[in-house]
Amino acid sequence: MTCSVVVLASGSGTLCQALIDAVRDSRVDARVAAVVSDRSDAGVLTRARAAGIPAVAHPLARGADRAAWDEELTSIVDGFAPDLVASAGFMKLLGASFLARFGGRVINTHPSLLPAFPGMHGPRDALAAGVKLAGATVFVVDAGIDTGRILLQGAVDVLPDDDVETLHERIKVVERRLLVQAVDDWKKEHP
Repeated sequence: MTCSVVVLASGSGTLCQALIDAVRDSRVDARVAAVVSDRSDAGVLTRARAAGIPAVAHPLARGADRAAWDEELTSIVDGFAPDLVASAGFMKLLGASFLARFGGRVINTHPSLLPAFPGMHGPRDALAAGVKLAGATVFVVDAGIDTGRILLQGAVDVLPDDDVETLHERIKVVERRLLVQAVDDWKKEHP
């Protein structure tokens, strides 16, 4: 049976596009059931609609009740009955309601070799620390910040002339490959 995936994303959607392309090209036995973003103007929504995938914006208004937003997000995602939820550049922490419903079935990509450099600025923090190797991680989301069980990692050399943008762009290439591989592995481990 094909693995049904809901993708959570906040930005342009290059990670999501890698999964959409892999599904379209039959490189992974999955179906992107929906894309949900916390930003109404996110490019990922345009990418999803262009591929014929339901695209839902669920922004968190400034000062809004975070727990209520999380419960609504849980309901939205649950409506697509996913086998797996892939957080691919989703810039919000998933709350108690979401993890209670989908815990153990949510994976996330992160632009560092966890456990090094958790949080929102992995490439920047790697450069500031002067490391020679950075990279990407796919892990199972838990209640911590980038603390879940690591599934896959890929390394990227830090070049002498790198800045945050150039390093992050090379890391994103690895993240895209790892996301597709993680979904494929998930399907094989959960037939």
